[in-house]
Amino acid sequence: MEQKNAIYSTNILDIVQVAVMAAIVCVTTFTIKVPTYTGYTHIGDSMVLLSVMLLGTKKAVIASSIGMGLTDIISGYVAWAPFTIVIKGVMALIAGKIIYSNKNEDKLSVNLIAFIIAGLWMVTSYYFSGAIMTRFILFKSATLQQSLILALKEIPSNLVQAILGIIIALPLGKALKKSNVIKSLK
Repeated sequence: MEQKNAIYSTNILDIVQVAVMAAIVCVTTFTIKVPTYTGYTHIGDSMVLLSVMLLGTKKAVIASSIGMGLTDIISGYVAWAPFTIVIKGVMALIAGKIIYSNKNEDKLSVNLIAFIIAGLWMVTSYYFSGAIMTRFILFKSATLQQSLILALKEIPSNLVQAILGIIIALPLGKALKKSNVIKSLK
């Protein structure tokens, strides 16, 4: 009976951690954003990356997908939500797989490399998603080539978003590690 309660408690704790982090991702993304050509730039990626450091890969993927997808929906970018859910989930997955391979989570250089690769994934994925959105939703008369060219406009803002995410997440994650918050969450 005691073992069953321990499993039940862990599952509830996991759900609460994911829900709280999804809310943090959503609020951070929603509150500070700058409109761009087809969407917006925000600092929410910092919370996607931080969620990997705080919760581990699996919970970060879920929290990031829910938080970012919800932000697109409540911000009026419903057509972007399916792309965002996948892109941000995979972003967290990439960062987590690199960080937690071979027990590297305490190495700043590994975190930085993981976040850069995850950020490049995000920029590249939103470029192609932007081309799809331009071609099939925004300008149905645009050719594929025109859509690919128009989608280039989003690359600079997505690069800024990725860089800001890294700049915020790394020191914040390091500070939270020193405070032992991370150990109590995992």
